[in-house]
Amino acid sequence: MPRWLPRALVLALALYACFQIGSWAFHQLFGLLVNILLAFFLALAIEPAVGRMAARGMRRGLATFLVFFGALLAGAGFVAMLGSMLAGQIVDMVENFPQYLDSLINWTNQHFHTDLSRLEVQDSLLRSDWLQKYVQNSASGVLDVSTTLLGGLFKLLTIFLFAFYFAADGPRLRRGVCSVLPPARQKEVLRAWEIAVDKTGGYLYSRGLMALVSGAAHFVLFEILGVPYAPALGIWVGLVSQFIPTIGTYLAGALPMLIAFTVDPWYALWVLVFVVVYQQIENYVLQPKLTSKTVDIHPAVAFGSVIAGTALLGAVGALIAIPAVATLQAFLGAYVKRYDVTEDPRVHGHRGYGVAVLARVQKALHVKKDAAAREGGDQE
Repeated sequence: MPRWLPRALVLALALYACFQIGSWAFHQLFGLLVNILLAFFLALAIEPAVGRMAARGMRRGLATFLVFFGALLAGAGFVAMLGSMLAGQIVDMVENFPQYLDSLINWTNQHFHTDLSRLEVQDSLLRSDWLQKYVQNSASGVLDVSTTLLGGLFKLLTIFLFAFYFAADGPRLRRGVCSVLPPARQKEVLRAWEIAVDKTGGYLYSRGLMALVSGAAHFVLFEILGVPYAPALGIWVGLVSQFIPTIGTYLAGALPMLIAFTVDPWYALWVLVFVVVYQQIENYVLQPKLTSKTVDIHPAVAFGSVIAGTALLGAVGALIAIPAVATLQAFLGAYVKRYDVTEDPRVHGHRGYGVAVLARVQKALHVKKDAAAREGGDQE
């Protein structure tokens, strides 16, 4: 046996063991790493506001606290307003449920020539097996819902805590990173950091614009239909649909449909149709154009980055995909050598019809001249 073979076997086993331990640790800490990544992008988003307040003499810790406190205060006020509105609408819906049931039964009797009554329908519903099973499952699922809510609150607390430290100790964090790098690398890291702050701010700006447009469009619809609390519902749809990825659109449309149903069940259907149509317009028209202008990336790249981010990290990936790709594109653009573009019509756009015809005629004349010259040479 060669002397190096036992050492090679031990080294291979050690490397395999390290790989297995690292893979196990990565899977165990994957949730924490995603929360830290989201907290880092949140810190980049509030960095401009914190930087302006710190430039005026305020301590960064206090400035970060004031920014977070203002955001949480606004969010809590909005949630409290919507909660009170939703509670009032649910009470009205429960009180008017017999009227809704009567109108539905009358419509069914008229169109399908049946002879149903409310007492028969209520009795069949109360005695149905699926209702009893639903009540039992709901009672047993209360604990699961409570556990999920507590887990979500803990994740939010973790994200806000890391984001606070990243924003408050931003200069110290940058000094710590730069202290282990040579001067040339330090400039690149600082430039990448600055680009990330600009692109994240531009992304939030574009989201704010789309929330404004979405809220205004849905507010007009709610006013036309006569749905109560139209301004609050417009704000709800604008904010939730833009700042909650993947499921934000469905959460945003569910509340207006519920409240529209209390006015007229057909209004809920109109709201559903409008939400679906507007979402398609926003995905394929508004969002690519606004994102390309504020974040400075191509609409196709923005759309593809959201799909890729969703596939990799789910909702978090969809939220941070566009600013991450924009930062990477801007950073790598400085290392790509560019040349002057040739003055070819195919590069700068489609050639005109007259120019194309003239080019073909000139080419045909040249071919005829060459053919005539060859024939003359052969005769000689």
